[in-house]
Amino acid sequence: MNDLTPFGDLLEAARDGHGQAFTLLWQRYARGVAAFARSRGAEEPDELTSDVFVAVFRSLGEFVGDETAFRGFLFTVARRRLVDDVRRRRRRPLTATWDSRADQRRAASAEEVVMGLGSESRARDLLAGLTPDQRDVLVLRIFGELPLEQVAAILGKRQGAVKALQHRALATLRRTVFDSTDDHTDDHDQERGRP
Repeated sequence: MNDLTPFGDLLEAARDGHGQAFTLLWQRYARGVAAFARSRGAEEPDELTSDVFVAVFRSLGEFVGDETAFRGFLFTVARRRLVDDVRRRRRRPLTATWDSRADQRRAASAEEVVMGLGSESRARDLLAGLTPDQRDVLVLRIFGELPLEQVAAILGKRQGAVKALQHRALATLRRTVFDSTDDHTDDHDQERGRP
């Protein structure tokens, strides 16, 4: 088994308990689930992703469907875990946690500095400018690689509403990106003494 193993073969191997099959399923889909969890504001997106996969792996015997149905199943479980996460946080008392990045007594590592400059933070900033529904639709469509029908089912919306949310989200992102590009061009022109 390897990265090119067809989904059906991988699923059967996982059902038979082959550890490598579980690893390959994780490698194929965990990034999208984690991105979805981050976009929804999960407190511990990596932990939530692990919980999702544990639940899905336990249910493989009952799962019926192709790869698209499997991705839909994953994101349905992820959405339920996120709802549970929000409920749990509401019941917990508000506590302050130590954030090593905010502690001024230490210097950031080279990795933290580089990651701070990377496109991941830019992507997070762009997604933060969307409504929660728009963000969910884009993350499920792009990272989850799910068709409209499954996104609609996961979010409990009509397909037309999902299309409209996707259209509005992309239009907002387009405006944001072009506006920020124009701002940088204006700054650059001003530095060169151009009006």
